[in-house]
Amino acid sequence: MAAGSTLPRRALGRQLRKLRERNEISQNGAARIIETSPQTYGRLEEGKVTKTTDLIINALANAFRADDVERRLLLDLAQEIRQAPTSKAGLWRAHADVIPKAFNHFLGLEESASHVVSWQTTLVPGLLQTREYRRALVWAEHPDMPPEEVERVLDLVVKRQELLTNSDFRFDAILSEAVLHYLVGGPGVTSDQFRHLVELSEIPNVSVRIVPFTAKSPVGLLTRSFVMFGFGPLPTSKQIEPPVVYVEGFVGDLYLERDVEVTQYVDVSQKLADVALPEAASRDLLLARINKELGE
Repeated sequence: MAAGSTLPRRALGRQLRKLRERNEISQNGAARIIETSPQTYGRLEEGKVTKTTDLIINALANAFRADDVERRLLLDLAQEIRQAPTSKAGLWRAHADVIPKAFNHFLGLEESASHVVSWQTTLVPGLLQTREYRRALVWAEHPDMPPEEVERVLDLVVKRQELLTNSDFRFDAILSEAVLHYLVGGPGVTSDQFRHLVELSEIPNVSVRIVPFTAKSPVGLLTRSFVMFGFGPLPTSKQIEPPVVYVEGFVGDLYLERDVEVTQYVDVSQKLADVALPEAASRDLLLARINKELGE
């Protein structure tokens, strides 16, 4: 995975699909134009890694009767893909053997996002987890994992959290109060985790808010945990990709991109924000949980 290339690839695929369908050309027909397989062309429209040379883009632009503005946009997006930063890509490659294959796409979206909203009903979000909290989760899911491999997983988690030091990145965590009542790794690990949440909530670009059990709206009970990625404009083309919603499952993950689906999650996010405690009251609840219920 080339770090930073996820968004321009998605934008390029979206534009190619729009132009192809406008001209009533099938994917098979488009594949024949650039002398490749339908599967390879399909990957191009899906925003997956494949060749994006100017020769290929111009051939498609000709076949799809793109005007000058549309052609320039396609070429700008292809250039952004090729010039995407590679520094973080080396980080992910170094940890490739401990990253679940399906999680690569999540990492690409997380790197590219300018704003992330995470609604969690049982666990602290990964970007806010302490090393020991995450260690307890890894051992619970993979009790036979070799210790050295566990440490590499934890190293990756810590590297991901460097995003929080970027003032242009905004992270909004909305947590069910239930999260505060699950002991992960024992009282000591859990209380340290909650202290960490309090500290992180003081960072200007990080918000931690709790939806209390007494919330008037039950919307949080009806919605599974999810992460919503929002994106800023791409540097050259200035295109803004629509949000993507990630819903994690025990045996499979969902990435939702259709407007009708994403709009529903945008609406739910707002409703959750409406019933969540303010940040100061959320910190007070975290501190009360540490001091009283964890016996300190």
